[in-house]
Amino acid sequence: MRLFPFLLLALSACAQTTVKPVPPPGVEVPAADRKELEAGLKRLADAMAPLRQHADYADVAIFHQAVRYALTYNEFFKVEEIFRAKELLKQGLTRAEELAAGRPSWTHSTGLVVRGYLSRIDHSPQPYAVNVPASYEREPQRPRRLDFWAHGRNETLSEVNFLWTQQRQAGEWAPADTFFVQLYGRFCNANKFAGEVDLSEVLADMRRRYPIDDDRVLIRGFSMGGASTWQFATHSAWKFAAAAPGAGFAETPVFLKLKPEELAKTPDWQKKLWRLYNATDYAANLYNVPVVAYSGEDDGQKQAADIMAKALEAEGLQLTHVIGPKTGHRYHPDSKPIIAAKLDALAARGREPYARKVKFVTYTLRYNRMKWIVVDGLEQHWERGRVDAEYNATGFDLKTSGITALRLDFAAGGYPLDPATPPALRIDGQSLTGPAPFTDRSYAASLVKRNGKWTLGAPEVGQKRHGLQGPIDDAFWNSFLMVKPTGTPADPSVVGWVKQESERAVSEWRKVFRGDAPVKDDTQVTDADIAANHLVLWGDPGSNQVLARLAARLPVKWTAAGVTVGAKTYAPGHVPLLIYPNPLNPAKYVVLNSGFTFREFDALNNARQVPKLPDWAIIDTATPPDAYAPGKIAAAGFFGEDWKLKL
Repeated sequence: MRLFPFLLLALSACAQTTVKPVPPPGVEVPAADRKELEAGLKRLADAMAPLRQHADYADVAIFHQAVRYALTYNEFFKVEEIFRAKELLKQGLTRAEELAAGRPSWTHSTGLVVRGYLSRIDHSPQPYAVNVPASYEREPQRPRRLDFWAHGRNETLSEVNFLWTQQRQAGEWAPADTFFVQLYGRFCNANKFAGEVDLSEVLADMRRRYPIDDDRVLIRGFSMGGASTWQFATHSAWKFAAAAPGAGFAETPVFLKLKPEELAKTPDWQKKLWRLYNATDYAANLYNVPVVAYSGEDDGQKQAADIMAKALEAEGLQLTHVIGPKTGHRYHPDSKPIIAAKLDALAARGREPYARKVKFVTYTLRYNRMKWIVVDGLEQHWERGRVDAEYNATGFDLKTSGITALRLDFAAGGYPLDPATPPALRIDGQSLTGPAPFTDRSYAASLVKRNGKWTLGAPEVGQKRHGLQGPIDDAFWNSFLMVKPTGTPADPSVVGWVKQESERAVSEWRKVFRGDAPVKDDTQVTDADIAANHLVLWGDPGSNQVLARLAARLPVKWTAAGVTVGAKTYAPGHVPLLIYPNPLNPAKYVVLNSGFTFREFDALNNARQVPKLPDWAIIDTATPPDAYAPGKIAAAGFFGEDWKLKL
């Protein structure tokens, strides 16, 4: 029996254990229905083939992928979903025919419409739904407010069920003259990792297709979606005019009710990685966006707003918290008009992209922007970095802690000061003269801290930077390619582990993030692949020829004699996992022997879906992988800000 399953990475050994699968197994599909669905999939695939380069191809492909996944992976959870799939295939075929004829009716429809985009991460078609206001038909060119909605936890929310439901149910909210977008968020991950990228990709797709008022974009959600909203609001406040989280959770350890003895057994690097998604750690950032929280008085998930209120009090902020009286896990009918009125007023006011005063806290360069402040360097990742900035008639006043490099960044038309006078830059007691603004009223100034003094300039090449800062999970926020080994391994004892974990990485990517992970043999990788993707290399330098090309330039050495990290060598049977700038293309990552690092057990509670490994780890494969860990963690740690090994 596991006393502390959440903390198993800290334990020395574990037996193979099965946990409840997410999503659950589906119902049996009768042979006749299977045959009909397979025929429908082929017809739709044939109709889609000539349309692959069309800008609206994904609007068709989402139907094919939805049914293919449900049929292939046993994800029809109720018998009626088989009928739904047949109808969705018909709808997809109709769309394909309309697209081929140049008359796609859904692209200018009002009401409930499902659409799709091709993700930059794995090139999969991903669905979303939009309630297009009736006024769009009369005034299709006028920019409008956009509200994002993050859905609650639903382990049976397959693509089939999402597409079916979103064309028939408008949901609880329908603000006037607003594009109301329901995110699929890549299923059931609380909009984390690829689920977080989903919002950015949907926003880009909506901008391409509809007139969006960028200063009136709101983020909203309830339950798991409330947790998503806390995350988006605290980490990316600059994107939104307002946020409205309902219920949910806001951090990991308190929500999971971890006991002191459990916390004591948790590795320090795992505690630090909670700071990726703990909204409480980023509470100061809510200075930059209005928030209207909601909880039912009797809802256990009221805890999220309560703990955020405490974090905000420490920043001198008082949370607006609408509480439904004597209400459980739902919206009270009297609370809804109160929330709607507040959000309508905030949307009408709009965001302030160049607000006079900005407060920004971050623990990682993955989150490096707040309005016109961009952080380009941290003293130490996963420790608090902060910038307080404001401007007046003569220049900018900045106060920092934990920051080594930053930029002031105003787009065209955004610079608020005299365009004919270089501004003063007053930072941490120093006074500098900044570069002159441009005539289009844009402005850029880069500052770097060296030997305790700020100067104009940029960070050194080779430092950790936004999008190239780790941990291992960070490789799966952008285009990646898994590379399978085909050669003779230097360490034959890990062949079985590599095969099992590489296959698991592919299957878990599909289950958790709803895409087909791109995979190639090492012998088939091209220069174009290396240029375009983070490379996830499986095997060792003997079995994987791409790894052999760059192995000598990695900070961890792997030979037939074992794995060497610094002065210590681990015997054969150990496997290194790491993320590092690719020596063959330093603008991208190379990852060794790992997919995303949280595992099947963590899918049972979204608060557990956080990184479980830092920048590097050594796995003892004598302990078999299971639903909690890839084996025994013999050692693990972070690289320094210069990507050098720190032991």
